[in-house]
Amino acid sequence: MSAIKVEIDQGVASITVDSPKTRNALNPHTSRELVEACDGIDKDLDIGAVVVRGANSTFCSGAERGVLDRAGEDPAGAEHFAGLGAVYEAFVRVGNLAVPTVAAVRGAAVGAGVNLLLATDLRVVATNARIIAGFATIGLHPGGGHFTLLDRLGGRETAAAVGVFGAEMSGQRAYELGIAWAAVEDDAVDERALELARTAAKDPLLARRTVLSMRQELGPPGVSWPAAVDMERGAQMWSLRRRWNNNKADAGS
Repeated sequence: MSAIKVEIDQGVASITVDSPKTRNALNPHTSRELVEACDGIDKDLDIGAVVVRGANSTFCSGAERGVLDRAGEDPAGAEHFAGLGAVYEAFVRVGNLAVPTVAAVRGAAVGAGVNLLLATDLRVVATNARIIAGFATIGLHPGGGHFTLLDRLGGRETAAAVGVFGAEMSGQRAYELGIAWAAVEDDAVDERALELARTAAKDPLLARRTVLSMRQELGPPGVSWPAAVDMERGAQMWSLRRRWNNNKADAGS
């Protein structure tokens, strides 16, 4: 049974990590499944947004301990190096999806699971969610670009508190720090995330062009305001022409 489930409705693809025995932890196999799911979504031009979630009221508990243990046994071993790299590749691939992405975060997000939620464009979290880097508590240095992801959303103080000092955030605290767009009751998380995704997905092509511009402008690294004006101009002119053509076609029908 695949641990990565994809459901498509109204132009929104919901990617669900479903590994109940490991609380939705990622291993090389499930990580590659996640990458394959993203590849399929990018090819389907009728999809305009993605919601990333975890099954059984848990977002993602990070990388499976076995993956970390094997990497520790022989960090330079090709298989072990590639195995941990596959986990990194999974959330990097989510961050590079061609469509806007929303994380629906319930329960716990730990380690690589924090990176996974930070990789998306937008986050809806349960107020009582637990967001825990957890690297220091098991004697590990953070991985997967953890500090960059934290800094671009919450700033240096948040990156230090979570990544260096091991501070835990609730969903409510993540919202207060600007890491999440909305903090809602646990049972409202999925619907709120889907509601946002459906808005973008009404026009899949526009959603893809717009989120590409946003990412290119904001980085990291970001670009200057004059450069952003030039970057946006081509896409906006395309959208104006497309709207004009659509209006003309409607008027003639």
